[in-house]
Amino acid sequence: MKTIVETSTKLSKYLLADDVVITATANDITVGDPAQFIIADLNSGNATITENVTNAPEDWVGNKYKLDGTTWSANPDYVEPEEEE
Repeated sequence: MKTIVETSTKLSKYLLADDVVITATANDITVGDPAQFIIADLNSGNATITENVTNAPEDWVGNKYKLDGTTWSANPDYVEPEEEE
């Protein structure tokens, strides 16, 4: 797996398969080739792409965990979304 981490907060924003192409530029991050989606608020200056992730938490969702490069930790500010009834 690969994860895109916001460098300043260490928050893991995206978790993607190893075969997905991620291209970071000064303006944005493009996921896929051809592009599947573009992340406009992250770029090569404020995000880190970590490859060969083998230990992602089973219940991973964006912003729930931080990654310091090798070690995952729970985000103490994360709030589970309320379930719709």
